[in-house]
Amino acid sequence: MSSNFVQEAIDETHEDDEVESNDNDEEVSDGKTSLFQKLRRYDSLDLESAKLANHHGRGSQAVEWSVILQLAFQSIGVVYGDIGTSPLYVYASTFANGINHNDDILGVLSLIFYTITLIPLIKYVFIVLRANDNGEGGTFALYSLICRYARVGLIPSQHAEDHGVSNFQLELPSKRLKRASKLKSKLENSQFAKTFLLIITMLGTSMVIGDGVLTPCISVLSAVSGIKEATTAMTEDRIVWISIVILVCLFTVQRFGTDKVGYSFAPIICVWFTFIGGIGVYNFFKFDPTVIKAINPKYIVDYFQRNKKDAWVSLGGVVLATTGTEALFADVGHFTVRSIQISMCTVTYPALILAYTGQASFLRKHEKLVSDAFFKSIPGPLYWPMFVVAVAAAIIASQAMISGTFSIIQQSLSLGCFPRVKIVHTSPKYEGQVYIPEVNYLLMLACVGVTIGFRTTEKIGNAYGIAVVFVMTLTSSLLVLIMIMIWKTNILFIIAYVLIIGSVELAYLSSVLYKFDQGGYLPLAFAAVLMTVMYVWNNVYRKKYNFELNHKISLERLKEITVNTNLCRVPGLAMFYSELVHGIPPIFEHYLENVPALHSVLVFVSIKSLPISKVAAEERFLFRRVEPKELNVFRCVVRYGYTDMRNEQESFEWTLVERLKEFIKENLWLSHALVCNGKTAKMGEGSDNELQDQINGRHVEEDWQETVEREISIVDKAWQAGVVHLIGESEVIASKGAGIGKRILIDYAYNFLKKNLRQSEKLFDIPHKRMLKVGVTYEL
Repeated sequence: MSSNFVQEAIDETHEDDEVESNDNDEEVSDGKTSLFQKLRRYDSLDLESAKLANHHGRGSQAVEWSVILQLAFQSIGVVYGDIGTSPLYVYASTFANGINHNDDILGVLSLIFYTITLIPLIKYVFIVLRANDNGEGGTFALYSLICRYARVGLIPSQHAEDHGVSNFQLELPSKRLKRASKLKSKLENSQFAKTFLLIITMLGTSMVIGDGVLTPCISVLSAVSGIKEATTAMTEDRIVWISIVILVCLFTVQRFGTDKVGYSFAPIICVWFTFIGGIGVYNFFKFDPTVIKAINPKYIVDYFQRNKKDAWVSLGGVVLATTGTEALFADVGHFTVRSIQISMCTVTYPALILAYTGQASFLRKHEKLVSDAFFKSIPGPLYWPMFVVAVAAAIIASQAMISGTFSIIQQSLSLGCFPRVKIVHTSPKYEGQVYIPEVNYLLMLACVGVTIGFRTTEKIGNAYGIAVVFVMTLTSSLLVLIMIMIWKTNILFIIAYVLIIGSVELAYLSSVLYKFDQGGYLPLAFAAVLMTVMYVWNNVYRKKYNFELNHKISLERLKEITVNTNLCRVPGLAMFYSELVHGIPPIFEHYLENVPALHSVLVFVSIKSLPISKVAAEERFLFRRVEPKELNVFRCVVRYGYTDMRNEQESFEWTLVERLKEFIKENLWLSHALVCNGKTAKMGEGSDNELQDQINGRHVEEDWQETVEREISIVDKAWQAGVVHLIGESEVIASKGAGIGKRILIDYAYNFLKKNLRQSEKLFDIPHKRMLKVGVTYEL
């Protein structure tokens, strides 16, 4: 492996491309000196990064059709419960004041048909799902894609050595590439644009989490309220308390994971779609087959001409036909793009269109029954079976947004925008299926609080529409940036997208905001609280990171510390954890001042999250040796994507030590090659054969083997003597003289979040018997 790497470096000297370097080496024309310069430029991080260039992540891996079909079946139970149960209330919400004209039914049916076709089907299934980040979806996935292709992230997560994982292939110059480069440059050079992008991403994420609260409330209340139609013994108080019991049970089963929940719920939702589709066909032929003419958008124009402002207000009811659509994108990490496309096109979309068409046919003959159109349109013999399935399906509907909430919180956590919580991967078979205990508990409390506070579905429905349309609009905004900058889409397609889908979403947004004071403020209140939490954590996290970066220990200072006669070496291997990726953290000097002892092998470990979904295991560890070599001190950056499992079955410390040994072998081989090339560079022309003899010669190989064995034995002895985990726990306080806003932000808000959430050792299952915490306080 090592010799191959050196040979690749030799071959590359004959190519035109240049290697980036921080050494400011002078360019030389001599081929042999150029080889020496190229080899010398590679440090350990470059050496490891050289292996990463061809990694494209999970999104490019082929998935067997049997697995895709299984996931498609699961997705029916997890993703479509919300949008699938919307026929229960869409017509009743749209015609809240009754039907004024019989043709208004055709206008609303036409609106529903084109809305479902444009937004869930065309926009999300065929466009937005393509913007997944190696299989992961949601607002933060869109943001991470933009951060990968333009340096717009405010979070210090990307450095030169990560390009092998996260960069992309440049294309040949073209008008589209120039347009993309121009936009990229503007974003990178504008602090306002960077901040604005992060804020709207946080807003979209907060709205989806708010959806995760509202969906269970409205679904369960709607289901239990239906029982009231069957018996007069059900009072409002009983409905509320039964709903709370069901909500608690629903959140309790989340710990079993999407895999088991999906298989449990999917058959019920499949029966639901079969029923609503079949009843829709029955009503279509029985009452009024002529509603098929609603496919003509002329009826939408007539509807607005007849009803004017009332038609515009009624859009808030029509948009409820798309509730849960964002879950379709947010939950793609639990499944695959192809599986969701299959289930949407073959089951969900046809069933919904048939259901709405059948209800419209029924209403053409029974206008006064619009407030209860769904149950009134059911044929007599099927009423009670349909009622039971409807109750079950309405309860299951909340599962979609709960799963989506877990996915996007996992992404925001890994990108430094959410406090530490535990991520539990619930399925060893399917990647991306996660459960977050703390978030599940908080969502349950929020749902119970909203149910008790609002008690009816009317105000929750108003809030629901605002949350749904807000997220759709923000998704479209980020998607346009991706189309221009990353996909380099033809400008005509971008204009068509903005004019058609963008204008439709803005019309719906203006309509739902009309009911702001009637419960619409609820998702914005949730978003305000969540964005405050995200902003506090992200802002102080960046301040603390930059403080450590500016006060890191220089190599000269490290040498001064380690040559101190009072410093003794003790047997064992120490892993010193810190958040600082580049350099030695200042907390290390604080440790040595109090404990003047250094283990025989010391590794500074930095856990780093990249704005990509996955980093392959063989690409995870990057090492650098800290000089002088005799100290046996190393730096290690452990890189994770935002969906990677961090509590692997293999021991983290064992894996790190094995990768350290591999690094030592490669590093020593490279050192020998550099020495040989340094000598040969002075011999002039005609020495190419001698250079190859020196690199491949037996005496070089023997020297290398001997040195490798000696170095590896040092690591093995340290490993056998015992591993100690040193956790750098840095507290932060506002500096003296700081304003009251800064003191509240750091001393109270951030430290409250930090103290009440998980610590580092809990996230990585570090054994307590071999753990030592090192504390220090930074003034920011």
